[in-house]
Amino acid sequence: MTQSLSFCLDLNKLNDLAENHWKSYAEAEPFPHIVIDNFLPESVLDEILEEFPKPGQINWRQFDAAAEKKLASTSELQMGEATRFLLYQLNSSVFLKFLEKLTGISGIIPDPYFQGGGLHQIERGGFLKMHVDFNKHKGFGLDRRLNMLIYLNKNWQEEYGGHFEMWDREMTHCIKKILPIFNRCVIFSTSDFSYHGHPDPLTCPEGITRKSLALYYYTNGRPPEEISGTHSTVFQARPEDNLNSKPSPVPLKTLVKKFIPPIIFDLGKAINHKS
Repeated sequence: MTQSLSFCLDLNKLNDLAENHWKSYAEAEPFPHIVIDNFLPESVLDEILEEFPKPGQINWRQFDAAAEKKLASTSELQMGEATRFLLYQLNSSVFLKFLEKLTGISGIIPDPYFQGGGLHQIERGGFLKMHVDFNKHKGFGLDRRLNMLIYLNKNWQEEYGGHFEMWDREMTHCIKKILPIFNRCVIFSTSDFSYHGHPDPLTCPEGITRKSLALYYYTNGRPPEEISGTHSTVFQARPEDNLNSKPSPVPLKTLVKKFIPPIIFDLGKAINHKS
């Protein structure tokens, strides 16, 4: 049996971690979060890194737009055995209790489908502009409340870039930059104002990629002050960005034609012509 398949999360260690950091999590700026180094046994993540698929090795979902250029897994069947076992543990009751104690959010629900999560990989030149996340699970209609990222980048250098950035809610400036080094974990509360991303293109050498595991957690409902309409990922430009991500406005005439039966529309045109 491999090291990763014999490893189980330690409830006592997680309880101590939550007990020691719940206050700093709640008070963190610009939104509640925590950065934990040496989060898991290094040998466990070594195995996951070894089986992490290269670009082109699996059918990655490819994003290539003004706002994002990255790769993401589409199914747990694309992952190796060690990776799947770890992700299952991070969706377990043991880990959910830790998250509840750390964040103060009760009734946390995992996502067994890893919608939008799983394996993420960025190649040289790739990026993910500043954004807030989709706020409802497409299948369950649950409210997205927490993100967790575990980085798998050994010997990652400052000059490679790829920093995880957190910005203020007005998107005027960056509050915190986090280098995505190996075995560094970031947990943060997600809302309509939790702007985050790694907006500058990676400058790492060819053949080196920025790798991470991503898990998202939900609740059935959320505090009234956090409730807004359902939305997908919303990108927000920094002062120096030009995302060009907004579609051209649809002409009113086109919208009217979509909802009025053609016979009525043609009749209206005939009447106007006669008058």
